Amino acid sequence: MMVSFFDQFASPSYLGIPLIAIAIALPWVLYPTSSSRWINNRLITIQGWFINRFTNQLMLPLNVGGHKWALLLASLMIFLITINMLGLLPYTFTPTTQLSLNMGFAVPLWLATVIIGMRNQPTVALGHLLPEGTPIPLIPVLIIIETISLFIRPLALGVRLTANLTAGHLLIQLIATAVFVLLPMMPTVAILTATVLFLLTLLEVAVAMIQAYVFVLLLSLYLQENV
Repeated sequence: MMVSFFDQFASPSYLGIPLIAIAIALPWVLYPTSSSRWINNRLITIQGWFINRFTNQLMLPLNVGGHKWALLLASLMIFLITINMLGLLPYTFTPTTQLSLNMGFAVPLWLATVIIGMRNQPTVALGHLLPEGTPIPLIPVLIIIETISLFIRPLALGVRLTANLTAGHLLIQLIATAVFVLLPMMPTVAILTATVLFLLTLLEVAVAMIQAYVFVLLLSLYLQENV
C-alpha cells in the first residue's frame, strides 16, 4: 500500500515514450494569445493585468539592469503556477514533484545570477562572502561558511518546491484513502474526514501558487545581489 502512494510521482509513459514532455508543454497551450483587435476579451484582459502586476512587484527592488530578466521571471512564474495547479486535478502528473526538473530550473538561473555578478561587479560579489567588521580569526571560517551557503542556494530552491508539492500530494492521497475506507464502516467520521480533505485541497491550491511565487522571488533576490 505504501508503495502505491508514491507511484503517483513516477513519470508516466505510453508505449515506452515518457509523457513528461507533454505535461511540460501543455501549460502554454492553455493560455490565450493576444488578438489584433483593439479591445480584448475579459480573459486576456485579466491575464495581462495579472502579469503586469506581478512583473511590477517583482522588478520593484531591482535596478534598471535587472529589468532585462522581467520576461524570463514572469514566464517562469506562470509556467510553475500552471503546472502546479494542473497537478491537483485527478489522474494527472505533476512534473514539479521531480527534483531533477526543479534543479534543472534552479541551477542554470542561479548560476546566471552569479556569473552576472562576477562579470559586472566582482568586488561586490566577492564581498558577500565576508561580512563587514568580521574579526580576523573568524575570516577563514566565515568565508568557507558563506561559500557553502552560496552553493546550497540552488539545492534549496529545488528541494523546497519538490518537498512542498510532494508532501501535499501525499497528504491528499492518504486522507482520500481514509475517506473511502471509513465510508462503509463509519459514515459520520468519513464525512468529517472528507471535509478535512476539501479544506486541505484548498490549502494545496494556495501552496501551489505560493511555492511558484517563492521560487521566482528568491531568484529575483539572488539577482538583486549581483546587478
